[in-house]
Amino acid sequence: MANDIGWLGLAASLVLVAVAVALSFWQRLSLERSIVWATARALVQLLLVGVALEFVLDEPLAWSWAWVLAMVLFAADTVRRRAPEVPGVFQLSLMAFAAAGVTTLLVLFGLQIFPLEPKTLIPLAGMTVGNSMTATVVVARRVLDELRDKRDEVEARLALGIAAPVAAKPYVRAALRTALVPQIETTKAVGLVFLPGAITGLILAGTPPLAAVKVQAAVMYLVLGAAATTTAVIALGVQRRLFSADHRLTVPPRVSA
Repeated sequence: MANDIGWLGLAASLVLVAVAVALSFWQRLSLERSIVWATARALVQLLLVGVALEFVLDEPLAWSWAWVLAMVLFAADTVRRRAPEVPGVFQLSLMAFAAAGVTTLLVLFGLQIFPLEPKTLIPLAGMTVGNSMTATVVVARRVLDELRDKRDEVEARLALGIAAPVAAKPYVRAALRTALVPQIETTKAVGLVFLPGAITGLILAGTPPLAAVKVQAAVMYLVLGAAATTTAVIALGVQRRLFSADHRLTVPPRVSA
């Protein structure tokens, strides 16, 4: 295939990694080992995924759904490891990714934007989970930090008889904005400032540019919708876990270093 770079081309691309290592060494950043490890790990992971996909894409659709479930579980565990201080974050992440998956995939396949088959289900589900994971971590941490840092303000609101969800609303809203603004800005800049991976890959694979643009636009809307869904579920879930049944704030104070 003309668009297959081959093993020799893949090896040649490691010159760019050597450039990053050289710059790190030159500037004494002490990142050389991290760069080499990240490069090797990424290559091994991608090769394993590629081999697995060769098998899964030729199997019945049930195998693809099993792959999607594994992605959701792994993503939720990743959020748990990145935000361990947030109570119940693993369960909340599972619910958030499940809600985003149901919403976005139902739209994409239910409205027949894409055909429901292994070669579309796995990549689109991966986009849904992968691109909303960072926003999920950010909003979980921000809700906790906002309510912890503004504890006196929240408790003053509660003392006035304001219900916990209403008392926490300004701080939850601030956390949601913090998590979603980067994705919104990325969506606004797509095409003019940078070409995302989907359109780049399609063009390199020989797809006509206009057809690639339409796919990329649908993917960007998918990512934005998924991020909005996951962050909303996480923010409201964390908020509920930080208040008792009698509307008392139970978030622990920040531990001094």
